Amino acid sequence: MQKTNPLKVLKYCPKCSSPEFKKWGERSLKCGCCGFHFFINSAAAVAALVSDEKGKLMLVTRGVEPNYGKLDLPGGFVDPGETAENAVQRELFEELGLKIKSLSYIASAPNEYIFSEYSVFTTDLAFKVIPKTLSGLKPMDDILDYKFYSEEEINYDDIPAPSIKQFVKYFFKNEQLIAEI
Repeated sequence: MQKTNPLKVLKYCPKCSSPEFKKWGERSLKCGCCGFHFFINSAAAVAALVSDEKGKLMLVTRGVEPNYGKLDLPGGFVDPGETAENAVQRELFEELGLKIKSLSYIASAPNEYIFSEYSVFTTDLAFKVIPKTLSGLKPMDDILDYKFYSEEEINYDDIPAPSIKQFVKYFFKNEQLIAEI
């Protein structure tokens, strides 16, 4: 278990502030004072597979930590009360000004990354996205740039998130299948 795992980082009960907040099972903490029981769960996040007319895949350059300057798929966290499909639409508009014609679910994968010396666990959901248009896109929000890549142009070492790397490899392995969706 990494030193950044919430089971090692969280020391005080978020409800009553007691230091009697102890590990309780494999993925939870429980307060000995007020009884608050906290589970370590995954957050939902979305990733968009957007290709151009040549079958190249859009990757973005991250403009925030973690992994500033590295490659990623456009997307982000699903907000509370939001569907994954709405999150894809919102994230693409916030990050690129991209509007969606249609989208379809492809696959999911677990991920873990370190932010502020704390492990954040996510379940990443990949969607094939057909944009209304690819003209007029502008990198905004938490991305620095975007580019469409053929598989030969990608250095997979520049994609730090295991889930994103998996989705990109899946895209190129199943390009014809995904294009038909």
